[in-house]
Amino acid sequence: ASLRSTFLGVVYQSYYLIPELDVLENVLIAGKLSGSYGPGVRDRARALLSKMGVGNKEKQIPTKLSGGERQRVAIARALINQPKLILADEPTGNLDERTGGEVMDLLLMSCEEENAALILVTHNPSFAKATNDSIFLKKGKLATE
Repeated sequence: ASLRSTFLGVVYQSYYLIPELDVLENVLIAGKLSGSYGPGVRDRARALLSKMGVGNKEKQIPTKLSGGERQRVAIARALINQPKLILADEPTGNLDERTGGEVMDLLLMSCEEENAALILVTHNPSFAKATNDSIFLKKGKLATE
């Protein structure tokens, strides 16, 4: 579990934020659970939230946020432990097209800046094209086109 929580970050379609915790606490909990909560983690969480455009929402609870804001918090949470691999399962599936595009841009940019690999599950062909390599599931079989 320790290796998984430090090597792997996960972004889900449905956010899975803890409603009783504020935005900052939702990001910090991933660090606490991994055992890597040390000096600088709170500053890193705030920096990630700012980069995601929700730094001014750190004291709000998730139910007061829009879907796009919730997904940005979820991405910050996935990145807090500086994982080498991000799994993103339909990270824009609950968002409108414009917000989904913004969130996808943030996710791709963040993975590049953090030097993290991204495995993305999406039904959006333009998001798939934005990645370096794509594998498609067609009629139950894996395909490269």
